[in-house]
Amino acid sequence: MKCSIREFDAADFEAIYEIDQVCYSPDIAYSRAELQWYLRLRGADCLIAEVPGSASARRKQIAGFVITAQQKQHGHIVTIDVLEPHRRAGVGASLLRRAEARLRKRGAREVWLETATNNESAIAFWQKHGYRTRGRIRNYYPGGLDAFSMSKPLARAAGQED
Repeated sequence: MKCSIREFDAADFEAIYEIDQVCYSPDIAYSRAELQWYLRLRGADCLIAEVPGSASARRKQIAGFVITAQQKQHGHIVTIDVLEPHRRAGVGASLLRRAEARLRKRGAREVWLETATNNESAIAFWQKHGYRTRGRIRNYYPGGLDAFSMSKPLARAAGQED
């Protein structure tokens, strides 16, 4: 599916909040306050994936988003959310590639994330994109669900100095 990636705008907030609510169970989805907090973090970045809307709407619709944070040489994927009809169509991969490129450009050398140990499709997605399990975090999610801590080194672009 053809999607375009753009920077988050404050007018997108309600749309990404709703997407997060649909993508995750109520005990895991972010509250409005939590989502706003992540967007305001120093080094935070949010990218929006848009796809063509219906012929009658003639405007693009938000299919997903990614929020990252960065502190010096360490990037973190806070969340990547893609609506069900747009999964396995390249939207998540496009968001991830752009987010990693932006982190790399700002000096990140490695990206970390957490994902539920029972979310097989997410684990497969991360592994497909070069992320490797570094450990297990006990009781990370509500209800005692564990998470895998995963990371990926970001390759330096040719000619880029350390």
